[in-house]
Amino acid sequence: MTQTITPLIAGNWKMNGLRQSLLEVEKLAAKLTAGEPPRCTVALCPPATLINAMNRIAAPAGIVLGGQDCSAEASGAHTGDLSAPMLADAGAQMVIVGHSERRADHGETDEMVRQKAIAALTSGLTPIICVGETRAQREAGEADAVVSRQLAASVPDQAAEHDVVIAYEPVWAIGTGLTPTSADIAQMHKSLRDQLISRFGGRGEGMRLLYGGSLKPGNAKEILAIANVNGGLVGGASLLADDFTAIIWAV
Repeated sequence: MTQTITPLIAGNWKMNGLRQSLLEVEKLAAKLTAGEPPRCTVALCPPATLINAMNRIAAPAGIVLGGQDCSAEASGAHTGDLSAPMLADAGAQMVIVGHSERRADHGETDEMVRQKAIAALTSGLTPIICVGETRAQREAGEADAVVSRQLAASVPDQAAEHDVVIAYEPVWAIGTGLTPTSADIAQMHKSLRDQLISRFGGRGEGMRLLYGGSLKPGNAKEILAIANVNGGLVGGASLLADDFTAIIWAV
């Protein structure tokens, strides 16, 4: 892990979590404040219904909250959508955009993701922009080309002046228990870093690159030690305080 970059461990709760789930956040907050502070930024991205209530527990423990998606529009006649200003108003400081499940389930294109990232930045939110290939694309030898195209088209030019996080999530590893080899992760993250430096210069050297895709306590230490891996985007393991804390302490 690049030592000059403050790592980020972000939990994506996806469509999970009711008010009773706040008990796990209370447990997490207690663990994080019991001894030495974690050596990373800790974030949780719960369903939007929980952001406000969760923030009252998370903020005193130094846990940053984020949304899981936002509209590219700031307001208007867009029934069911949530704008970046709404997320910020609820207490969010980050927002995930372009997650593979949004791209697959809702047909989000790179351009749509880019516009959402711009909306997030305009509202003072840090976007976590997701990229990643499917199993078929990797087996066809297209992983590098697919991820490079997503990175180029999804990351806005505003990243040259604002904090933007990139999350590499091989689609085939999300929630499956499968993970790429350490060599595969290292190669992809090196490629992402090189492209960011080529486009943004010194700014690209400092952008956080997260790995996501079946990141769990059992493999966190190994994956987080890989060069150019500056943290993780954690799915199911972030729902349980014990598992999420184990990943945080692996930094």
